[in-house]
Amino acid sequence: MTLPNQFKKDNIENIFIYHYIEEMIASYGKYIDEAFDDEDITKAELPFLIRIHYSDRTTQKELVELFKVSEGYTAKLLRRFEDKGYITRREDPSNRRKKIVEITDKGAEKADDLIGLVNGWEMNVTSNMTCEEVRLLKSLLFKVVEP
Repeated sequence: MTLPNQFKKDNIENIFIYHYIEEMIASYGKYIDEAFDDEDITKAELPFLIRIHYSDRTTQKELVELFKVSEGYTAKLLRRFEDKGYITRREDPSNRRKKIVEITDKGAEKADDLIGLVNGWEMNVTSNMTCEEVRLLKSLLFKVVEP
């Protein structure tokens, strides 16, 4: 990662967390742009399939709220995933207006490929860290995002 001039080791405590996150997002975006080459799924759809893969059970509405996108966009994206055989949607027996979204075996395979890509970026950006430092970083990041 090439950092802006204001990032100096003697100044780390004076740099906003936001700036670190901004640099990480830019690094991830660049990595995905270079490494991601898939005809079946777009970069924008990638996080949806991964999130569905890691969810025990999710609903269309939960995905809308999580990704802060419209219901129409989510429905269209899930329809594409359904058409490709990556997910199934079914009515929630306790509330027929809710759609339960579940990943298929084919979707899990695709998600595993995508997770490998994300893991490649993570390995790349943490390559100069020890396993203990990576664990500590993840632990601290969890504290930042936990409710």
